Amino acid sequence: MKKIYLICIVLVFACNKSIKAQAPEAVKTTFKAKYPGENDPDWHKDDQGYYEAHFKIDGVKYRADFNADGSWVETETSIDEDDLPEAIKKVIKEKFDDEEITEVEKVDSATKGLFYDVEFKRKGKNKDVEFKANGKIIN
Repeated sequence: MKKIYLICIVLVFACNKSIKAQAPEAVKTTFKAKYPGENDPDWHKDDQGYYEAHFKIDGVKYRADFNADGSWVETETSIDEDDLPEAIKKVIKEKFDDEEITEVEKVDSATKGLFYDVEFKRKGKNKDVEFKANGKIIN
């Protein structure tokens, strides 16, 4: 029984892209300043080295990424395809109409500003396309 339990634990960690982590004080300070009403995020460290804060605001789930020095990288939340700006829906219909959308996220980025990340199903690895609200593709 102990062997099965140990295997389960190993599989959970091996399949998870991020690991629970304790964020550095600089990261926590930046988080508190950016999201003053949120006091108890779940912290993870992803495979890119970012500290991720998972939290909710008014029932909506968010993920905010920070560098170890405390600098904010981006915050994202999943949205419904119907909630995309009309200009993006138009471009998707024109250029990606035959493709299946698997995920849509609204992203606020320190370097790119506000954009929308639309993930299309592909064999192997799915394709992410980033859009500005006006429909311009930025990646």
